[in-house]
Amino acid sequence: MRFFPVFLVLLTLVSSQAACSDAQRTNLSIMGNKVSVEVAHTQLSRAEGLMYRKSLAADAGMLFIFPHADFYSMWMKNTYVPLSVAFIDERGVILNIADMHPESLKAHDSAGLAKYALEVNRGWFSARKISAGMPVLGLESVPAAEN
Repeated sequence: MRFFPVFLVLLTLVSSQAACSDAQRTNLSIMGNKVSVEVAHTQLSRAEGLMYRKSLAADAGMLFIFPHADFYSMWMKNTYVPLSVAFIDERGVILNIADMHPESLKAHDSAGLAKYALEVNRGWFSARKISAGMPVLGLESVPAAEN
């Protein structure tokens, strides 16, 4: 009986590592700039996001897929890599972009009804002159959000 709590902890760790390693990936393109993204379409993967990562490859990121279009906010709790986030509407058009600071609890809000949020290394969008109003290509191949 005393081994049961240890078993539960180990099972949780294995499950969480399996979820991270089985993350779906896809490629998106914005104005000819390609980015390889992990897809966060479940409640658990959206909640964890890019937390606890020490680095992020130059042209990599995470695409958050929400269950429905709404006003959403992102923050950087337990996130060590400086990121930029683009909120994207159902049509695949960027609504707004915000730069975020590691481990900050400041909320960054979508400027309209967002269906997606794309997080990449901070400055990735500005270095490529990507701004609000530009289309994101490749969203048609991503899975639907799970609650």
